[in-house]
Amino acid sequence: MKKSLGAKTIAYPTPVFIIGSYDAEGRANVMTAAWGGICCSKPPCMCISLRKATYTYQNIISRKAYTINIPSEDLAFAADYFGLVSGKDEDKLVKAGLTAVKSDLVEAPYVKEFPMVIECKLIHTLEIGFHTQFIGEILDVKVDESAVDSKGIPKLDVVKPMVYAPEVGKYFGFGREVGAAFQMGKTIKER
Repeated sequence: MKKSLGAKTIAYPTPVFIIGSYDAEGRANVMTAAWGGICCSKPPCMCISLRKATYTYQNIISRKAYTINIPSEDLAFAADYFGLVSGKDEDKLVKAGLTAVKSDLVEAPYVKEFPMVIECKLIHTLEIGFHTQFIGEILDVKVDESAVDSKGIPKLDVVKPMVYAPEVGKYFGFGREVGAAFQMGKTIKER
């Protein structure tokens, strides 16, 4: 028997994304966001949902671009900090000792020290109540060379992305490999 938890924002995995944007003066800004993910294969797109009250919201509206930075577990302290204060009040990257890099594809910065970044051009917005969903076309995915295998695939054990559990307010690392997608199910299909 399952226990009803009610209508809540609990879904797994909930990503830990660091959203990069430039403000009106051209200053790099980052914020932590958990509401987002892949939303289309062709064209390749990612969505994020932000409250209008965030500094990043207006930056994305103005610049029509954002980056999604994937922090590694060893930089969890910075990811958490980026969600605690507003970029209009302080330079979060400088305070965290991290480096903003100007994208050559979109009007948004990315974080040099994070192992993976996704550069997005804003193509749609959707008002959904308390949040606005931004849909960005992925123009490029950049991954540290040390975190890519010989076939050009990111190595999760090197990237070390995190998930967020909103109901307990904690970050978790990824676990062990479970099995091969599009393979394990063949044992049932072939019965």
